[in-house]
Amino acid sequence: MHAFDILGDPVRRRILELLADGELTSGAITDVIRAEFSLSQPAVSQHLRVLRENGFASVRAEGARRFYAVDATQLSEVDMWLDRFRGLWNQRLDALATELARGRRASRTASGPPRRPTRHSTDAGEADPPEKGT
Repeated sequence: MHAFDILGDPVRRRILELLADGELTSGAITDVIRAEFSLSQPAVSQHLRVLRENGFASVRAEGARRFYAVDATQLSEVDMWLDRFRGLWNQRLDALATELARGRRASRTASGPPRRPTRHSTDAGEADPPEKGT
């Protein structure tokens, strides 16, 4: 199966998201997937098998328990495919940053320099006190 065929299924993507935080037992994975997708335990086991057989997940036995973890080997295929598009996004994000900076500069220029209160400023409507010696 192609990597995107595997990752095209929302249940398998969710399982990988869960495993991205660290190793989980098949029971813990099943509990989350059953709650979120209303799938049976055998259906969850089938998804785990697909991930395992296609190199997206690894499993280790510890007694009767099975611990699953992400196997990043096959994710490199996805990363290589996405790499072709990163340049497009980087250009657009750089352009966005430039426009945001222009907008900030324009708003600072439009409002003028910040006003500083003068030593003799008073409340509105009051006259300045006369200078001494006049």
